Amino acid sequence: MIEIVPQEQIDRRIFVIHGQKVMIDMDLSSLYGVSTKILNQAVKRNIRRFPEDFMFQLNEKEKDELVTICDQFETMKHSYHLPYAFTEQGVAMLSSVLRSARAVTVNIQIMRAFVRLRNVISQNKELAVKLNELERHVGKHDDDILLIFEAIRKLMEPPPEKPKPKIGFRP
Repeated sequence: MIEIVPQEQIDRRIFVIHGQKVMIDMDLSSLYGVSTKILNQAVKRNIRRFPEDFMFQLNEKEKDELVTICDQFETMKHSYHLPYAFTEQGVAMLSSVLRSARAVTVNIQIMRAFVRLRNVISQNKELAVKLNELERHVGKHDDDILLIFEAIRKLMEPPPEKPKPKIGFRP
C-alpha cells in the first residue's frame, strides 16, 4: 500500500479531547483532499452513521484552546463555526461516506496510526505496572539497604587516629 500522507503528519493530528483520541474535521478534510465544508456536508447527509461516541462538536472554549496550542488551526481563530472532532470509530465511518480512492487509502493510514498509538499507550501502562511492582518489592527491603549503605560508609571512613606518643624527655 502506498502512503499518500507521511505517517508523522497523521500522528501529529491526533488529539485527546474529552478523554478520547480524536481528529478535527479541518485536519481530516486536508488529509482526504476535500474542503472542510464538503466533509461536513457528507457527514450531515449521513448523520445517522455518526452518533455522539463517533463525532462531537467542540465548544467555544475548546476551540480557542485548540487554536492556542496548534498553529495549524490559526484560520479557525475568527470562524464562527465550531469544529467537529471524530473519534477512531468516526474516522472509520468517514470512509463509507467519502468514497474516493484517496479517502480509502488515507483512512487505512489513519486507522494504523490509531492502532499504533493504542499500542504505545498499552506498553506505557505495562511499564508503569512493572515499575510499581518493583517499587513495592524494593520498598520491603529499604531498611536492609539502608543498613548496608551505613556499613559501607563506615568502612569508607578513615580509622580514627590514635594520639602519637610524645618524643623526648618527660620530667
